[in-house]
Amino acid sequence: MSNNGDNLRSLTFSYENGTAKFTVLDQLALPHETTYVAIRNIEDAWDAIRSMRIRGAPLIAIVAVLGLAVELTSNAKTVKELDGLTGGVEEVKAFVFQKMDYLKTSRPTAVNLFNAMEELKGIVDNADNTSREDVVNSIVTHAQYMLERDVSDNKAIGSHGADDLLARHTHPDGVRVVTICNTGSLATAGWGTALGVARELQRRNKLRSIAALETRPYNQGSRLTAYEIMTENMPNPCLICDSMAASYIRAKGADACVVGADRVCANGDTANKIGTFQLSIIAKEMGVDLV
Repeated sequence: MSNNGDNLRSLTFSYENGTAKFTVLDQLALPHETTYVAIRNIEDAWDAIRSMRIRGAPLIAIVAVLGLAVELTSNAKTVKELDGLTGGVEEVKAFVFQKMDYLKTSRPTAVNLFNAMEELKGIVDNADNTSREDVVNSIVTHAQYMLERDVSDNKAIGSHGADDLLARHTHPDGVRVVTICNTGSLATAGWGTALGVARELQRRNKLRSIAALETRPYNQGSRLTAYEIMTENMPNPCLICDSMAASYIRAKGADACVVGADRVCANGDTANKIGTFQLSIIAKEMGVDLV
């Protein structure tokens, strides 16, 4: 099973004959090298998250749950430890929950990670598990579901976002987009969130241009978003420094600043980092949509 199919892959995952295989794209090597690193156990998953070999809130959660699936099915040491448990299903659950707690320490501020672990714990607690195999299968099955769900959710975000922008911007060539940070395939299991809107516009031949801010100090825009834009041949691409946004919009024009958020509340409030704050003020002052 692959995760994204029709665009850049942040990871690959397969599960056949009781064995899981899992790799992640090493984002620290981008844009100069495209290298996939094997995740063979939860220590590898923990390190990939902690070292920022992978990043992006949705992807962090997915890597953790898939790493747990690999740990329980394909790590010989863990399989042997499971074989040695004699206390029944409750002991197996306690063993698994301890590994979930370990994965949470990879990024203590990652809400998606904690939510994913709690969701997975609920599945294990509520499933009709009567054996160690049942517990492991419930985890692997739900981890695969979470992988597919993330891609599906992202495509829905892209579709709704594109519909909204095209309803308000009717130029025959489409929409001019500015974005910051990385919110694409490399931040998720596939397709992306904010950059997924641009990707959907491109799919409809309605993306007129796209500019990415470099996003200091970690340069997610210049290292990752620009890589995605160029790899997927988005039209009229431009990479600009963070302080150039206002000048770029005045000179080249923009219809929408499409950005991600670290937190989105049920009432519509959002929170993100300082670069997005700057871009939101520029968008308001220059009459550009902020999405």
